[in-house]
Amino acid sequence: MIDGYANNPEANAKAFTDGWFRTGDQGVIDADGYLSLIGRLKEMINRGGEKIAPREVDDVLLQHPAVGEAVAFGLPHERWGEEVAAAIVLKGDVSEKDLIAFARERLADYKVPRKLFIVERIPRTATGKIQRRSVAESFQRT
Repeated sequence: MIDGYANNPEANAKAFTDGWFRTGDQGVIDADGYLSLIGRLKEMINRGGEKIAPREVDDVLLQHPAVGEAVAFGLPHERWGEEVAAAIVLKGDVSEKDLIAFARERLADYKVPRKLFIVERIPRTATGKIQRRSVAESFQRT
């Protein structure tokens, strides 16, 4: 890939360890030796010391037939540091209460979103990509 950032020793110190470039991606290796990327370390939700991969929450919410899009993220919380929240675009009728109950059946309690933002569309970059941190920032102001 690269052997360093040009004229940026601080970025090099953060990104390289013993000659290895650390991308910030988080993954798991299954029993067959296949690597699956599950998220970005910077996007992890830290709820009271528990690390939550927002993609896991997304995937559960997307299983509901009334959910068209879902993006989970952390919101600041006074006691826990962060709390799980999600922005959701609906494609059918469902209440926030029912969506949370649906998630509660499929996720550990600490991973269940405590706040859902039902929106017409998920904020995206100019290229159409969802940037989880930008989504989180846009809902911290609401």
